Amino acid sequence: MKLQRRSFNASLVALAAAGVPGSGHAQAAGQASPVEGKQFVRLAQPLASANADGKIEIFEFFLYTCPHCMAFDPALSAWGKTLPPDVQLRRIHVGVGAMHKLHQRLFYALESMGRLGDIHEQVFSAVQVEHLDLSSDKAIIAWAVSKGLDGAKFGAAFNSFGAQTRLGQATKLAEAYRADSVPALGVAGRFLTSPSKAGGVPQVLAVADYLIKLARTKG
Repeated sequence: MKLQRRSFNASLVALAAAGVPGSGHAQAAGQASPVEGKQFVRLAQPLASANADGKIEIFEFFLYTCPHCMAFDPALSAWGKTLPPDVQLRRIHVGVGAMHKLHQRLFYALESMGRLGDIHEQVFSAVQVEHLDLSSDKAIIAWAVSKGLDGAKFGAAFNSFGAQTRLGQATKLAEAYRADSVPALGVAGRFLTSPSKAGGVPQVLAVADYLIKLARTKG
């Protein structure tokens, strides 16, 4: 599926934020298993894993400008810390607009510098809480410096060929998963789910747990 400009517009990022940061996400005893075609979809063509260790890959497709992505992030981070060794969670910043591409480069620069762990949430806050102007290369680099990053090193990573390459890879991956809204979770190259499909944040994490087990059994 070719991503359309409207795919990631705020008006179409329709997700259930009401269930954010809930208590547990474990499936309740006796609760029916997630239903294919309702809580998740199966890709018509499974994707080859790029993980050299053979781990089950979970991709979160998100935007820094998406309020539901920001609300989902704490629960996703907590869930990610509980994943078993054979599962890997990766965030993928997507988007097609000029602002999205700047934020993608910011994300991939932080990732390449090993600074996502301590600065990722601060980007959400800068964009959506502080409403800072991060709409140009200069503004983003200045903001990074204000967070203690070396300006020259960040600027090199931000403008690197690697960051540009990751933009294209992110778009192709989102297309392959048919992820046309955010946040969404791509699981094991075979399944796609989201808070809107699953019915909320605790529910989507329970669905993801189920899909991880399904992936192990090749179900």
